[in-house]
Amino acid sequence: MRLNDDFARRTLVHASQQPWVPSPAAGVERRMIFRRGAEKARATSIVRYAPGSAFPSHVHTGGEEFLVLVGVFQDDAGDYPAGSYVRNPPGSSHAPAAKDGAIIFVRLWQFRADDTTHVVRLPGEGQQVAPRHEGGSARVLFEDEHEQVRLETWAPHTEVAIDHPDGLELLVISGQLHLSEGPVTAQGWLRLPAGEPLEARIGPEGAHVWMKLAPLLHANVSAFDDAPA
Repeated sequence: MRLNDDFARRTLVHASQQPWVPSPAAGVERRMIFRRGAEKARATSIVRYAPGSAFPSHVHTGGEEFLVLVGVFQDDAGDYPAGSYVRNPPGSSHAPAAKDGAIIFVRLWQFRADDTTHVVRLPGEGQQVAPRHEGGSARVLFEDEHEQVRLETWAPHTEVAIDHPDGLELLVISGQLHLSEGPVTAQGWLRLPAGEPLEARIGPEGAHVWMKLAPLLHANVSAFDDAPA
């Protein structure tokens, strides 16, 4: 399966309008955003865990990165309430579950092969940095010489312009922003190729976003068979 896998093209997905697709685990469903592969895939998805659902313990050979959007997500290491951000590097393993149900944003098989950094940021954690404008806020969740991951809040009726040399990926967590394509609300996902600036006008409720500034696919991304499936 190949879905939105042309990294040279500006791509916008209104994930909240996508159908929920069952996973191999009972009670776990996905809204597919980007995918290259079959069940084993280089993928970006919104994943919904019904109360009491779980996956058996498994290894993330290509790494896993997730942000909890709703509820409390769990694994062997503990609980991750909404707003938690976790990076499980290549070779890590866990048994994910959601006792009371949860929705997460997750990226699989998109780590560099040499990235061994495990990161857990619970709500409110991370490095607070200067906001882009008055009334906003910004927090760095992860940063190294290859990428930066941020949570930002943008004030109502403001203009946001972001230049980036490598690529940009953005998920709207709440609120609304307006792009050239029109309004984008919660679970709206945008991917911009290197050098194409983000230009957005923020709606009357403001916007809270997750954002990654990085190559859209690292040159040394964890090895994966990219053949169509």
